Amino acid sequence: MTVVDSVLARVPEPLRAVLIKHRELLKFAVVGGTTFVIDNGIWYVLKLSVLEDKPVTAKIIAIIIATIVSYVLNREWSFRTRGGRERHHEAALFFLISGIGVAINSAPLYISRYWLMLEEPHVSRFVQEVADFASGAIIGMLLAMFFRFWAFRRWVFPDELGSRRRGSARAADDPAEELGHS
Repeated sequence: MTVVDSVLARVPEPLRAVLIKHRELLKFAVVGGTTFVIDNGIWYVLKLSVLEDKPVTAKIIAIIIATIVSYVLNREWSFRTRGGRERHHEAALFFLISGIGVAINSAPLYISRYWLMLEEPHVSRFVQEVADFASGAIIGMLLAMFFRFWAFRRWVFPDELGSRRRGSARAADDPAEELGHS
């Protein structure tokens, strides 16, 4: 029994049916939660140390690292039954869409810091950090998450190509099927 199956077994039936119906979104959210921790951990380490005067640069570096982790987790878990393109084509699309996601994610932080001037010396350090977290870690991340989920399903891991991946996953589980014997 997988971890997901054991967790679902403990969820009340009406909610379990909804979770199963939206399992890709749920898996995407788990991957997102994981990469959220990676992204913000790296961002705060960088912006509170070596990139103290460049918070947007620190955020972009953190997002890039989290995006690499996201690709592996989404390809191998969230959307493993979708897609089917050659890996280099799929990865190129993933990182192109993720690059757009970086811009979407960084825009609220940029606006907060440089348009609204929510940075020292215009505001206190506390206000700056709250504004950074709200704009960079919450608003930017949510906007980018909705965009990426839609774009990944539409272009990177489309369902119409999923039959090739589902077929290869079954073949890997059953050596006789891999050889064309059922």
